[in-house]
Amino acid sequence: MDIISRSEWGARPPEGRVTVPWSARSVFMGHYSGASATQTPRAIQDYHMRERGWVDIGYNFLISSTSGVIFEGRGWTNLGAHCAGHNTEAIGVCIIGADKPNVQDVSDAARRSFKWLYDEANRRKGSKLTLLGHKDRGKTACPGDEIYSWLKAGLPIIGQPTPAPKPPAGSKPAPGTPIAFPLPGGWYFGPASGPDYSVSGRYERYFRGRTDRAWLKDWATQLGRRGWNIGKGRRWLSEHGNDGVYGAEYRAMALAFQRDQRLRQDGLIGVATWNAAYLNPVT
Repeated sequence: MDIISRSEWGARPPEGRVTVPWSARSVFMGHYSGASATQTPRAIQDYHMRERGWVDIGYNFLISSTSGVIFEGRGWTNLGAHCAGHNTEAIGVCIIGADKPNVQDVSDAARRSFKWLYDEANRRKGSKLTLLGHKDRGKTACPGDEIYSWLKAGLPIIGQPTPAPKPPAGSKPAPGTPIAFPLPGGWYFGPASGPDYSVSGRYERYFRGRTDRAWLKDWATQLGRRGWNIGKGRRWLSEHGNDGVYGAEYRAMALAFQRDQRLRQDGLIGVATWNAAYLNPVT
């Protein structure tokens, strides 16, 4: 399932980060925003940072209560600020909207997205996380009666769940071994003229023990494994080759790949574009 990255929803850069290992995670906690379903993640982030004084948006992920679209908050392994005293153990997921009496506010799409995130968290953890609502650990009505009852029932999905999409006819699995996105949540490979979280390779910054150039070269090499004609004198990266320095050639290739994979077309290589190279079938 696609997750709208921080760069895609226009997040402000965080003012600090603390990483939490999966060994410390034991809870998956549901929240609601308590406001209009049209509220944006950026509006929530602005409130958390300006009014609450937090270093970033408080939640690890957010979900539209109407469309079911998932937005990246602090991500899987960054410490949240959604439940005082329990942010290390708990991954906090906020359904954007308010709980109104006698009205089902949470769409089936939102429920499926929440359950998908819970299942994905269990997969990454390697064991089952405890499902809780915010009010299980705090003096609050959050996440409202509707969501809370659904949590306590074990996240049942009424009717037929949306089946996983089948790979296109004639497709084959992505080649090579998947490599996890190497940059912090909300960062991306992009132009040197961008903000600090736009990683260009020009300054050879280190992430997870390797330079940004090495990581960007890995991504382009993976496209080569998928059949893209890459290198000096070839269709893509023809002038400078796969040198790991983001510029017009990498941008053009990223845009073409995003079009091919039906991703958001911005020419930036964030987590969705990175993962598509390693995980999506080759058609």
